[in-house]
Amino acid sequence: MSTVMQSNATEQMRLIVDDMYREESRRVFATLVRLLGDFDLAEDAMHDAFAAALQQWSQDGIPANPRAWLVSTGRFKAIDGMRRRARFDASLATLAEQLDNDAGDEFEIDDEKIEDDRLRLIFTCCHPALPQDARMALTLREVCGLTTEEIARAFLATPPTLAQRIVRAKAKIRDAKIPYQVPLPVELPERLETVLHVIYLVFNEGYSASSGEALTRPDLSGEAIRLARLLAQLLPEPEVEGLLSLMLLHESRRPPRTTPGGDLILLEDQDRSLWNQAYIAEGSALVEHALASRRFGPYSLQAAIAALHAQAPRPEETDWAQIVQLYDVLNRLSPSPIVELNRAVAVAMRDGPESGIDLIDGIMSRGQLTDYHLAYSARAELCRRLGRTDEARAAFERAISLARQEPERRFLERRLSDLAV
Repeated sequence: MSTVMQSNATEQMRLIVDDMYREESRRVFATLVRLLGDFDLAEDAMHDAFAAALQQWSQDGIPANPRAWLVSTGRFKAIDGMRRRARFDASLATLAEQLDNDAGDEFEIDDEKIEDDRLRLIFTCCHPALPQDARMALTLREVCGLTTEEIARAFLATPPTLAQRIVRAKAKIRDAKIPYQVPLPVELPERLETVLHVIYLVFNEGYSASSGEALTRPDLSGEAIRLARLLAQLLPEPEVEGLLSLMLLHESRRPPRTTPGGDLILLEDQDRSLWNQAYIAEGSALVEHALASRRFGPYSLQAAIAALHAQAPRPEETDWAQIVQLYDVLNRLSPSPIVELNRAVAVAMRDGPESGIDLIDGIMSRGQLTDYHLAYSARAELCRRLGRTDEARAAFERAISLARQEPERRFLERRLSDLAV
């Protein structure tokens, strides 16, 4: 073979291995975590396996089952590395022997086992023994494969801070001997709730960033949807479908939520022809299936509310009466002042602004949401509609002082300036 042909073949194999890395690396990693019992060891083994693939597949061709080859090679590389380092640390020789014996003589990995390993990895990263911020960072790093720098940028933290958070989470898993497994059926509801909450928080940070210059971070909400799709495939529970539905329905409205300059556009003012109809159709079907199970929860109810918004051809055709009823059920199932606030806005749309103001004032009189900018902006908007300009101005000013996101702050400032006209 000529040098040029050999170079072309090598480059072609590099592209094939790169594609396989993008598609398969987190599956391979998840299985290596189970086999090796250590996140960092599994990460190194996974990279060693792909490096070996580039060299060996160029000579021998792609194996019949590339995933299994990568897992087997990664495991062998890790054990071989332990044995080489055993002269400096005798405990590594014992560990290498144990890992070698655990697999037995016949080492086989099938696709079903690999998918099970991904589910185990999700539950491990979202274990309730870990702090909430650590669960989010670890899930994005180990399940999604985002770099520490990408996660730090998403959450407006420094890479060293995020790296320490991830290191501490891994140490907690190791030291507390947190099992790498899917919870038992009796434990599943509570543990699944933790997993869904982590995914939901990741989506929220991407769909409506908590602070900063940008209203949204599409890469982060995209990762949350990808996680929910994976979880729905591996564990098709009603609330998993409900959460995926909720995120798809919200994501369908992303394009017209902002102007080209990044300014916020309210739901009622958005160009609905720009909404993603494929996401709306998929989300609506998912929530219908979840509700039909009669085992739905708060995510499914929120998705049902989002579906009613998404299915209204025009703002004035929104079924506010049904939305209020759904909020009533949601507040009984999962009571919170945020749900009450959203219900108050829906009541105002159904019965008039004064009804909504009374409900918001009732929430605040209990000392709740007094530092929540959206409560003040909602009250300000309802006062504006009633011509209660002084009250609207005071509420807008309070909302602006509490807002941390620049597009929201600019929107509120425009609303406030419009009152003076």
